[in-house]
Amino acid sequence: MKTSLPPLALALLSASLLGCSSFGEGIAKAFLDKQTETDTRICEIWGKPFGGLAPHLSNKAGKMKVLMVHGVGDHLPGYATQFSQKLAQELDLGVAAQQQKNITLSSRYDNNKNLGNLRINRLLSRDRQRELLFYELTWSAITAKQKEVLAYDNSGEYSFRRAEVNDLMKKFSNDTGPDPIIYLGESREDILVSFAQAFCWMTKTDWEQLPEGIPQEACSFNDDSAAINLERDQYAFISHSLGSRITIDGMQRIAAILKDRDVEFRNALKQKTIPIYMMSNQLPMLQLGRKLPEISQQKADYCQATGKHFNERVLTATPIIAFSDPNDLLSYAIPQGFIEKYMDSRLCIEVTNININVASIFDAFGLGKMANPLKAHVGYDTDDRVIALIAKGIGNPNSAKLVQERCRWTETF
Repeated sequence: MKTSLPPLALALLSASLLGCSSFGEGIAKAFLDKQTETDTRICEIWGKPFGGLAPHLSNKAGKMKVLMVHGVGDHLPGYATQFSQKLAQELDLGVAAQQQKNITLSSRYDNNKNLGNLRINRLLSRDRQRELLFYELTWSAITAKQKEVLAYDNSGEYSFRRAEVNDLMKKFSNDTGPDPIIYLGESREDILVSFAQAFCWMTKTDWEQLPEGIPQEACSFNDDSAAINLERDQYAFISHSLGSRITIDGMQRIAAILKDRDVEFRNALKQKTIPIYMMSNQLPMLQLGRKLPEISQQKADYCQATGKHFNERVLTATPIIAFSDPNDLLSYAIPQGFIEKYMDSRLCIEVTNININVASIFDAFGLGKMANPLKAHVGYDTDDRVIALIAKGIGNPNSAKLVQERCRWTETF
């Protein structure tokens, strides 16, 4: 694949072609000076205090378990490695299992279906007193076959006719654009089953009992160990773009299939608070064209202890921490009233919006300020402030110094 010249190289090349060497030197100096300026990217938080993952790492009764769910585009197992390593560093977890465990997911009703991969890594502090089990779900194998319909457009037969940058953008579009469309079709059920299987393996087993490769049977919630572990362990989801919709829909589906069975598991789930850290949040866009949930605009009835349907809730609370870069063309903040109208009341969702620049804004040599929209979409999981917020939260004594210095927090009630 060809590479494009960086902005500085382009500027210097243009200047030399014009014979303006002094002008080129001036641009170079201005560009280099710009790199040494203080990072002024915004980080604005609106919501209640939250503790992040750190407070649960010393859980003596159980484990802290985190599930990562990717968004659009083809992914391979291991896509979250850089993120998990940066998260481990922020949480001071300096020890990792030598080998990860991988489970090939399948349906309980069709063992021949490949529903993706679940990779698990065990992270510990050096004194072995704090522990995190990091689960990485790769579901894109489900949609990859259908996207082969567009493979011809990426071939040399068609791509050579495009300008270089346009070709790169078209290939990116062919990789990511179909997934939300496919999710609305027949593959949606398989993707949600993949999520359910990942969550089931999280709850049913600890590190020592986790299978590897292709298990003899798919995971089932109808097991005493699943309910027992759910009571003692702590859980969190981390999602990106379409992965956030999958996570919400996946939890609603689990609640539906458990409605009249697996009573112990369902009762244990009611007692849990499970946060979802959403990077490049797309819930408003992905709501378009969808029916309203069966139960909405009844949060007080389901989520308050005095509510008439309190015993029918799915979770005690689902805090959503939504990260959005305003220069991310596919990301949206969650507006007031959206959750009440468009999300299932039984999830008892609470929202914290985080408006954050993960892509740097720069002056395009007098043409105006701009930020790379692709970086603004995919840069969340490598941004130190995002990782610090997921690790240690905001509004508590253990919040990271970086967050305290670089983020402005407005507490809501």
